[in-house]
Amino acid sequence: MATEPPASPLGPYFAEAGQASGFDFVHFNGMSGKLYFNEMVGPGGALLDYDNDGDLDIFMVQGTMLPADADSAGALFPPRHPQPFSDRLYRNELGANSASAPLRFTDMTAKSGLAELAEQDGTSRGYGMGVATGDYDNDGFIDLYVTRFGGNQLLRNGGDGTFLDVTALAGADDTRWSVSATFLDYDRDGWLDLFIANYVDFSLASNKQCRAATGSADYCGPLSFPPQPDRLLRNRGDGTFEETTRRAGLLEAFGGALGVVAADLDLDGWTDIYVANDGVANQMWINGGDGTFANEAVFGGSALNQEGHPEAGMGVDAGDFDNDGDEDLFLAHLSKETNTLYINNGSGQFQDLTLQAGLANASWEATGFGTAFLDFDNDGWLDILVLNGAVKIIEELARQSDPYPLHQQNQLFRNRGDGRFDEVSAEAGQVFELSEVSRGAALGDIDNDGDVDILLANNNGPARLLVNQNQGNHWLGLKLHGVGGRDMIGAWVEVVRSHGPSLWRRVTTGGSYASARDARLLVGLGSVEDVESVRILWPSGLREQHTIDGVDRYLSLGEGRGDALP
Repeated sequence: MATEPPASPLGPYFAEAGQASGFDFVHFNGMSGKLYFNEMVGPGGALLDYDNDGDLDIFMVQGTMLPADADSAGALFPPRHPQPFSDRLYRNELGANSASAPLRFTDMTAKSGLAELAEQDGTSRGYGMGVATGDYDNDGFIDLYVTRFGGNQLLRNGGDGTFLDVTALAGADDTRWSVSATFLDYDRDGWLDLFIANYVDFSLASNKQCRAATGSADYCGPLSFPPQPDRLLRNRGDGTFEETTRRAGLLEAFGGALGVVAADLDLDGWTDIYVANDGVANQMWINGGDGTFANEAVFGGSALNQEGHPEAGMGVDAGDFDNDGDEDLFLAHLSKETNTLYINNGSGQFQDLTLQAGLANASWEATGFGTAFLDFDNDGWLDILVLNGAVKIIEELARQSDPYPLHQQNQLFRNRGDGRFDEVSAEAGQVFELSEVSRGAALGDIDNDGDVDILLANNNGPARLLVNQNQGNHWLGLKLHGVGGRDMIGAWVEVVRSHGPSLWRRVTTGGSYASARDARLLVGLGSVEDVESVRILWPSGLREQHTIDGVDRYLSLGEGRGDALP
């Protein structure tokens, strides 16, 4: 731990750049007044370089119109959205231009084939929830897995700017209500597998009339419906997946999953799976290295909070916030529960230190969804982002005839470097003053200037693109790749600085909530101007060291091109 907290940067930290850049996505949740349970759960979004031109593009998940009847249509939430409904893809036009060039996005939904897929399928594909990204076929182009209230979709990137629905061909469908998913190589065979987090057994026909404590109509909670089991699909390496959920032992426990993150929580070289469940105990699936998993959440201290109670797990992320070489966990929860910070002792044993870290009181009145560890000021210490939005009608807003009385403000917490966090939302920029119904968050350097930006997905409202205003610290960007340019999801990276502790980061696109982040690593170095080396534990188990010459730039490192380590 640092003996002195790093100096606080000057705000505002972020500026909203969505509309001005041509990113004009508006989410539509289809609400008609019947208070369907699924209408306030999504959406998510993704930052990915789908065309391999060196900059991050945007994929957003869209909803559809939900049925109404004569008594409820427009009674509370009049629908407002031009049809047809479609997920949207925006191409970043930065390309090889300077990082100082103005951001500009072009809507590529039609040219990519996504609009045609939506028109052909209508609402039969279901209602959009979230998205996972990964190169499942190892052709060097990032593919999409879209989760839905209805049938999910695996969209293969053709490498020519278009996507093809290969769900049936690949055996990757799941007709249950899926919210989050993540790609991971759990068996270390060089092919990305897929974990699908399923929620509850809800249908529009089974929608219930639930009430608030005041007796007024309100959304139902997750315990009103039975949970659905999650699903693990193993990549055969031939473009298809096989169901391995039962064989892997994952049917031993499940419970209304909303968030999932893949990480090596016990540092044994095998990727584990942590699942955030809504209102019941979480699961921590420790990888046995033989194709099976064991749920160690209770034994490992990450199933319940420090009072022994389950919480309404929504978003989740893993990261080394205390710079001790292992991955800790942060979960976003319902109001009156507080969010939860679990600190790892290095062997997959966790302790709830939310109160000691100064994160309890600030989250008491908010309902968190999208969340992420991020080093927004590049000082070498991971901060925390939490996106908020209620799931029960806020009576004060309803009394004011608010058309969607669930909105709350988002929060940013700065890591002091001494085990504690300070809320810095007030200095984060005008977008943090907005009150919206926020859900998914995706991270990435959208303008390639060396600091982390945020894609923010709102429910029934405009998405936001939060561009970092750069705090002046040094940084190092890393793009890891294997043979053929395939991504290296799961790689564990140690950045050895000339002085100060090493910084540890994992290559991942998952975490947060129903969203996918940039597969590149962006490591803040603080005032340190030199990096001695980068040590990588590749997903295959190979350990290598790469000598680094210079910082404040992006480097591409390939597996097998460094110096082998024991």
